[in-house]
Amino acid sequence: MRKKPSQQDFINLTNLPYTVDGGIAERARIGLVVLASDHSVEYEYQQVVNIPGVAIYQSRIPNSPTVTPESLRAMEPYITDRTDIILPGVPLDVVAYGCTSASIIIGEERVFELIHTARPEAKATTPITAAFAAFRATHCQRIGVLTPYSDEVNQFIKRYIESKGFEVPVFGSFNQDDDNLVARISAESMQDAALKIGRHDNVDGVFVSCTSLRLAHCVADIETALGKPVTSSNHAMIWHSLRLANINDEIAGFGKLFTLPA
Repeated sequence: MRKKPSQQDFINLTNLPYTVDGGIAERARIGLVVLASDHSVEYEYQQVVNIPGVAIYQSRIPNSPTVTPESLRAMEPYITDRTDIILPGVPLDVVAYGCTSASIIIGEERVFELIHTARPEAKATTPITAAFAAFRATHCQRIGVLTPYSDEVNQFIKRYIESKGFEVPVFGSFNQDDDNLVARISAESMQDAALKIGRHDNVDGVFVSCTSLRLAHCVADIETALGKPVTSSNHAMIWHSLRLANINDEIAGFGKLFTLPA
């Protein structure tokens, strides 16, 4: 019969020697503020960013799944707090705020100010900031836009893009204001709509707006069919957050943008 261990048999090894390495974020730490109602942005970051030494850290911001100008503005008071709780005390290279339409309605500069209140060391981006950088990188001036939003929100989107010096000759929408339903719009539906918009001769490239839409894995196929650049809110924001963090690796399989610098 096995002898029961006694207190005298117990061995307690303390202060064992150890070394440290750069951790999982040896090359870059990217903070991501995700809408509470968003199903897709984290999933798409995980799909695209499979780069050793680059890590994504998320927080969730309270929001309504019904997308209206009022519900979008209501997120403004929470942006600083939701940024602040990402890895407290550890510097971040970039913070991305994951809402296209709210970044437009609140204003990019105001979003940056709120992020920098919590994280003055980090570079900041949003989906629309990233989209503008993507348009410039791919030399697109005339943008065909696809959104899931209601007409009321779409008016803000179109005017804002045009206010930054780009043209929007073709605009399409699924006209859906429920974020939970938007997250389930099929890839086939988005591809069909993007092709319909992009095939117009007066369009240089296509932008699919909304972080709930899952398009990153389809971008290369749509570009091949169109012969024109294509990006989306998540697709552009992933690329831009990497480039802002000085991660310039080319990533195959996700379209032209991921072969380009910012």
